Amino acid sequence: MRFLVSTLFLLGQTTLFGGNFTLHSNDLSGQLTKTQEFAGFGCNGKNISPELHWNDAPAGTKSFAVTLYDPDAPTGSGWWHWVVFNIPSSAASLPENFGNTLQKHSLNATQSITDFGKTGFGGACPPVGDKPHRYMFTVHALDIDHLDLDEKASPVLVGYMLGMHTLAKSTLVSYYGR
Repeated sequence: MRFLVSTLFLLGQTTLFGGNFTLHSNDLSGQLTKTQEFAGFGCNGKNISPELHWNDAPAGTKSFAVTLYDPDAPTGSGWWHWVVFNIPSSAASLPENFGNTLQKHSLNATQSITDFGKTGFGGACPPVGDKPHRYMFTVHALDIDHLDLDEKASPVLVGYMLGMHTLAKSTLVSYYGR
């Protein structure tokens, strides 16, 4: 019985962590640039979301979500910079500047509000003099076609729903300081 329980636990971990499911970007390296820096809150970057692409999504994936989170923000709870969901399972990428909600995109994905209080991409903007912050770009493979949420959904609510429906996820981390 102990062997069976251990085996089921390991199978569950393999499914949750997605094996070869990986996130890549042609625009990101270990450091973000002024291109991905926010334009506001004392920052003067271009606020352009990076190109992202992923491969080897697990079987049963029905849609994707992408999030950008800064766990180092001096808020006590981090900072949500980007929340995109209802990306069709046929998609394997987001183009550069997808986070610009003024542009129309063929994916019909939903970009909900961030901790900036606006929808779409909100780039890096750590306080001047802080150690470089970690910016965690994560793609989630979901077991559901559509999250019944809209662009007014808070990042915490979307995060809760992602937690309930994530089959696998993959994260890219870049750093930024000012």
